[in-house]
Amino acid sequence: MLVNADFSHRAVSLPSEQHWVNSPQQGVERIMLDRLGDEKTRATSIVRYAPESYFPHHQHPGGEEILVLSGVFSDGDDHYPTGWYIRNPPSSGHQPFSHEGAIIFVKLWQMSPDEDQHVRIDTNVADNWQHQGDREVCPLFNDEREEVSLQRLQAGTLLTIGTVNGAEMLVVAGELNDGEVTYPANSWLRYPVGANVELTAGLEGATVYLKTGHLAHINPDDFKAS
Repeated sequence: MLVNADFSHRAVSLPSEQHWVNSPQQGVERIMLDRLGDEKTRATSIVRYAPESYFPHHQHPGGEEILVLSGVFSDGDDHYPTGWYIRNPPSSGHQPFSHEGAIIFVKLWQMSPDEDQHVRIDTNVADNWQHQGDREVCPLFNDEREEVSLQRLQAGTLLTIGTVNGAEMLVVAGELNDGEVTYPANSWLRYPVGANVELTAGLEGATVYLKTGHLAHINPDDFKAS
């Protein structure tokens, strides 16, 4: 299965165009944002766990990155409410579930093979945020390949990125616009290497998950399961 699989072009998923599809596990649904194959492949999704739903224990050969958008996402004895950022490195495994239900943003099979960090960040904690110019930034991950953060933008604040090595964002709250289209919460945007990005926060501001740099390293064939 291929979804937004051409990384040389801009890709957008608006909430009005999104729809939930069943996963192989009962009670777990997803919105596919990009995908390069079937179940074991590079993929970006919004995933919804019904109350008392779970996935059997499984491995993530290419790693897994999660931002909890609502509810409580659980993994073993650990429970992560709305706002937690989770990063499980390649070859890690787990048995995720949710007692009360949860919606999470998930990126699979998108890490460097030598990444070995387990990251857990509560973005609700004020000390995890920094004032950077006209915005607040919560750094989530940074290495030589990519930079990941949450950014809080006040109304009218510009989000500009010039000719970077790819950029990807999820509008977590509020809205962005580019002068022609408004992107409300749950909108997902991906810009190719070399693109110029210029977006403005709406009247209520915006909170945005932002990842840059990562698309310079992508070879789609590397993410397909054998």
